[in-house]
Amino acid sequence: MNEGSPISECPRAGCDGTLDEDGFCDTCGLEAPAASSTAAPSSASALGSVSAGSARTTPIAAPPPPPPTPATVSLEGSSCPRPDCDGTLDEDGFCDTCGLEAPAGTKPAAPAPQPTSFGPTGGSGHAESDPVSTRTGSVRTGSVATGWTASTGAVTSSSRRGSARSTSRGLLGAGLVEVPRVPYRDPKSAVLADPKVPEEKRFCSNCGAKVGRGRDGKPGRTEGFCTSCRHHFSFSPKLSRGEVLHDQYEVLGCLAHGGLGWIYLALDRAVADRWVVLKGLLDTGDVDALAAAVAERRFLAEVEHPNIVKIHNFVQHPDKDTGTMVGYIVMEYVGGQSIKDMLKQIRAAQGPQACLPVDRAIAYTLEMLPPIGYLHSLNLLFCDFKPDNVVQTEEQLKLLDLGAVRHIDDEDSAVYGTIGYQAPEIASVGPSISSDLYTIGRTLAVTAFPFDFQRSYVDRLPNPAEEPLLARYDSLYRFLLRSTAGEPAARFNSAEEMKDQLTGVLREVLASDDLQPRPGPSAEFTPERRSFAVDTSVAPSLPALVHTLPVPRVDGTDPAAAFLATVTSTDPMELVDELRMAPLASVEVRLRIARAYLEAGDVASARRRLDELAKDALDLERLWLLDWYRGIAALAEDKPANASQHFDRVYSAVPGEAAPKLALAACAEASGEWVTADRYYRVVWVTDRTYVSAAFGLARALIATGNRNEAFDVLCSVPETSNHHTTARLAAADVRVRDVPAQGLTEDDLVAAGDLLAALELDVARRAHASERLYSAALAWLPHGGNTSRVVLGCPLTDADLRVALEGCYRTLARHANSTRERIALVDSANQIRPRTWV
Repeated sequence: MNEGSPISECPRAGCDGTLDEDGFCDTCGLEAPAASSTAAPSSASALGSVSAGSARTTPIAAPPPPPPTPATVSLEGSSCPRPDCDGTLDEDGFCDTCGLEAPAGTKPAAPAPQPTSFGPTGGSGHAESDPVSTRTGSVRTGSVATGWTASTGAVTSSSRRGSARSTSRGLLGAGLVEVPRVPYRDPKSAVLADPKVPEEKRFCSNCGAKVGRGRDGKPGRTEGFCTSCRHHFSFSPKLSRGEVLHDQYEVLGCLAHGGLGWIYLALDRAVADRWVVLKGLLDTGDVDALAAAVAERRFLAEVEHPNIVKIHNFVQHPDKDTGTMVGYIVMEYVGGQSIKDMLKQIRAAQGPQACLPVDRAIAYTLEMLPPIGYLHSLNLLFCDFKPDNVVQTEEQLKLLDLGAVRHIDDEDSAVYGTIGYQAPEIASVGPSISSDLYTIGRTLAVTAFPFDFQRSYVDRLPNPAEEPLLARYDSLYRFLLRSTAGEPAARFNSAEEMKDQLTGVLREVLASDDLQPRPGPSAEFTPERRSFAVDTSVAPSLPALVHTLPVPRVDGTDPAAAFLATVTSTDPMELVDELRMAPLASVEVRLRIARAYLEAGDVASARRRLDELAKDALDLERLWLLDWYRGIAALAEDKPANASQHFDRVYSAVPGEAAPKLALAACAEASGEWVTADRYYRVVWVTDRTYVSAAFGLARALIATGNRNEAFDVLCSVPETSNHHTTARLAAADVRVRDVPAQGLTEDDLVAAGDLLAALELDVARRAHASERLYSAALAWLPHGGNTSRVVLGCPLTDADLRVALEGCYRTLARHANSTRERIALVDSANQIRPRTWV
């Protein structure tokens, strides 16, 4: 208000707000009628600034339009007056080289706004999802207006100043996925030649009835009154080409339409002729839509994130038919392609069931989780996440359409959402962080595989038997199950947690496709403490896994996290005594005590601690921790079936983690379930080669199912950087020839094992042991192999040569024997195997 101006109450019935200096109500956000306003409204409304966690709006006056510049002689074609610049001035007084405006006093008069002449405008805007279909209480289901991007187009050299954009490379998909670039679209090519709302998308904003429909071959009216409730409707664009808003924004045409407004392209004449987007109301009689537009204006002014569309201004302009002032949000132009249009393009080329490649769908989801998490940090809910509201330009993604955004504690505003994406509890309890995350999970599913998500599967997912993609990627299926769980408490707790797990899932998906490992740090577990069962003939001891499996990381937000970092005791019972001295018996302290009891072998005490924690820790976000330690307790008792049940629940809760899969694989092996053991060991090993236990476990599973050659390849894939590289190579050589019936061996088996051993740097005794096993297998094979000229480990494959080689191995081993008895036995073996001679 101006100093001394009285504060007037909003004249609208049922509203207790007051009017700001521009005549806008600070509660309902609507402009007072001309006779009620206490101050003449300026040509631009105030921008509402909303602080996080508060619904209080602080007016921020928009700058007044610049005064007109006195007319001078046009300088178009004149030399730039700045030193060291050889550019020329354009009609607006800007240099075509340095880009700066001519000094004051030399700028030519601004010409009267004229329609800009463009070429053919064949581009189309984004048709939105089905319009609002139902409204229950304060919950509005259906579709909210989404974005204003259009399909991909080429950049022309005639783009105006101010349309320059960043071309820095993004990190889509955590830098793991090569996402095709979407060229920036020249805005001029995106303007609709004939902007109309399709008749099938015309509904009354008051009662939801169909309106504006044609009959008897005649087109429907774009303006009129609903035959059901007599509510006025209007689907006509309110701005025409060449109109200028706020003496600043020249309208070039419509880009798209949606549930909340027409989207216009304009030139910002005050800021270097940059492209901007004007967003106004489609049906100005819709009170809820108007409130959503006001909310979008407030929230866009508040947020500042590189992946969220920016707002530049909010202006008013008189309606050409009624003369009433209509508000328009001025936003940045994002020229690219929405994910929804990508799906349309793919289906047009590949068929109606085609979707995005799964890695690309995950990459887009990962990119959108940080801006959603950012909104949550401001106590804001997005409410209507879907493919329509995400656009890619170049290598960057932008989140569009904040018209459905609301404060977490807002219980009064209408709730906008889209059927098929919206969480089931919205109608009863309203939106929440959990419901936002639900929409992200549903969006990932919709973009990754085809299913009837708005009818048959409106509140559930297809199962792996129905959708092959889910059968192929079990981790993805479990991620989607948790993301879209019917109970909000069963979903992810935050966008950050969701991103961590989806990143792990992406690593697994990529690795399983091309067999190239994609290791990455775990957000929830430490690395494997030490490898177990590093042998192809010995299964893991389940009680020993208590000391070898990864352990959950300490929650950094736990009040005793700093104390736990200072704990030094290595003896389990001494550690228990030390932990009892903790200043606070926090969740993490109590979990660490339970783990210490497990490592000491006192399973009963550990179980009591876990049961007590389950009763007390009602706010434990990582509830799966209880299942993890109960699974460890079952391992200590050598109960693989019981342990598997607990670890399976952990896997479903954190599907991107390797630790539960490794534990499940060991339990399956102990139970003789070789197919299951193969599946879990394989996904761990293929994704991350630091889990050497998984390589040996997978080799044992392959041997058990008769796949020795593949087991050989798996063991050979243990990297040289591993402490178990040599052990794995020796095991690989044995796998190729040991415990194989002689008639089942081939020359290739013997040669491959020999080449592997020849390349290893071994001490004398180890080489003699390995060579003895290979020569013995070759000697047994000779009667079945026939004549050959092949050489194995430097020895021809003949009876005499192999016997001489074996004799040498036994005598070498005898020299390194640890006892007299062992040495005598080895010498006897050498004498028995040597070839018969007269000497």
